[in-house]
Amino acid sequence: MSQAAVKDQIKDFLHRHLRGAKIRDADDIFLMGLVNSMFAMQLVDFTEKQFGIEIDADDLHLGNFRSVDALSALVERKSAGAAEGA
Repeated sequence: MSQAAVKDQIKDFLHRHLRGAKIRDADDIFLMGLVNSMFAMQLVDFTEKQFGIEIDADDLHLGNFRSVDALSALVERKSAGAAEGA
């Protein structure tokens, strides 16, 4: 899946859950006050299910979930790692 497609799916999820807030790819959704730690867990769950990856304890730092860019980079890294292990 292309990085643009991953970003589109992440943005769709965020728009549905954040009342249609306009979010650019590099916007820090935590700093903007749009999400909290409870929503972060929903974001982890969405990411695992939507992209078929496993988020490990080492991945659970805020930097991976702050923005569309950061989350899509995590998906790309995890997907590449899964493909190498296959």
